[in-house]
Amino acid sequence: MQIKEILKQAPEGQQVTVKGWVKTKRGQANIVFININDGSALKNIQAVVEAGKIDEELLKTVTTGAAVAVTGSLVASSGSGQAVEVMAEKIEVYGPADETFPIQPKKHSLEFLREKAHLRFRTNVFGAVFRIRHTLAYAVHKFYHEQGFFYLHTPIITASDAEGAGEMFHVSTFEPNKAPLTETGEIDFTQDFFGRETALTVSGQLEGELGALALSRIYTFGPTFRAENSNTSRHLAEFWMIEPEVAFFELEDNMNLAESFVKYVIRYALEHCYEDLEFLQNRLMEEEKQKPQNERSELALIDKLKFVVENDFERLTYTEAIDILLKSRPAQKKQFQYDVAWGIDLQSEHERYLVEKHFKKPVILTNYPRDIKAFYMKQDDDLNGAPGPTVRAMDVLFPGIGEIIGGSQREDSYDKLLARVKEVGIDPENIWWYLETRKFGSAPHAGFGLGFERLVLFVTGMTNIRDVIPFPRTPKNAEF
Repeated sequence: MQIKEILKQAPEGQQVTVKGWVKTKRGQANIVFININDGSALKNIQAVVEAGKIDEELLKTVTTGAAVAVTGSLVASSGSGQAVEVMAEKIEVYGPADETFPIQPKKHSLEFLREKAHLRFRTNVFGAVFRIRHTLAYAVHKFYHEQGFFYLHTPIITASDAEGAGEMFHVSTFEPNKAPLTETGEIDFTQDFFGRETALTVSGQLEGELGALALSRIYTFGPTFRAENSNTSRHLAEFWMIEPEVAFFELEDNMNLAESFVKYVIRYALEHCYEDLEFLQNRLMEEEKQKPQNERSELALIDKLKFVVENDFERLTYTEAIDILLKSRPAQKKQFQYDVAWGIDLQSEHERYLVEKHFKKPVILTNYPRDIKAFYMKQDDDLNGAPGPTVRAMDVLFPGIGEIIGGSQREDSYDKLLARVKEVGIDPENIWWYLETRKFGSAPHAGFGLGFERLVLFVTGMTNIRDVIPFPRTPKNAEF
């Protein structure tokens, strides 16, 4: 039985067996207290060992980090902090831990724990983070299942670059420095495993659209990869993306779906992970005390999550947002690091100003300049019916994080999409299958992408994205 289930039981002297890892051990000659945790919940269960009950030599091997099984009677606890405890009658040590065990019962820095990623799950912080991560993942599937979506597995190895960014990890069976060359000296990928140049996917969107144009509602939830040499607290080389695609959806429908989706999963976490969230909130509040008054968060973690769930998201166009930013105090006083002008790709500081200072609620921005968005986004027409300067894009902006969702209505006109593909320099032959869907029963459709780690970052209140994925992959780091 898991510890979380044992802690719910009424103490009636019944026999229980607790299996887990020792968090702490303390006591005197006549009595010893052992705190055990199995990862099922934040709380430990205390085992009480009275003198003479357990062999002393065996008891010496019960140290912090050891894996043990304790059998005994479940009784009401006389100490504070727990309702029940186990009066130990038998202890089995599965695996002792010597004095070099690095996760001792003291405060460790997150930087130190990243170096011990194989053991950091044993700490309260990371136990809480990864229980919340699991709950959010379950809520994602639950939401889309209830909405009539089908879960589509899109390829991890791909020959297309959905974002057009070119920052991809190449996949090849060629040995380094031994790849066959063409007559012009380029690598001859026709001799490679797939007969062409391939890479790890940056998005499942393009393939997801193919599914949506037959199944109507699909979503993907899988790993994606970016070979971007960015060593920041917001970037990973390997991360998970959730990408719904819906036939017969336009921009307004897409915004409604995005808002209801994030509210649903955050509400689910509040309902099912409250104890872990409360622990992380208390940890954050202790950290906040070390900051100057003007840098402290206005809302505690749980209040911030409730604020998102309980408020309608503000909706406005990119053009309206630029006007607000240009008139803002930071712009007037040259306090933004990046200048504001129509046509720029908004920086995190701009997005956070709109969310945290101006509207004080989550924001959805729409109708971005065409030149800063991807080729597949539906173009807005000008007054004469010709392609205008904007596309039907949408970004959802959250406090403390900036953009958390990016999406759009997709271009459903074959001629317009083909022209845009050529305009951005993509060879139409490379995505002939994508273009062809616009020739055979094309329909309005829309979708978006949510970086799962950014969602976990927001919900847990952690400040570094490397702390919300079990084994982060970043430049110069593929340990564990």
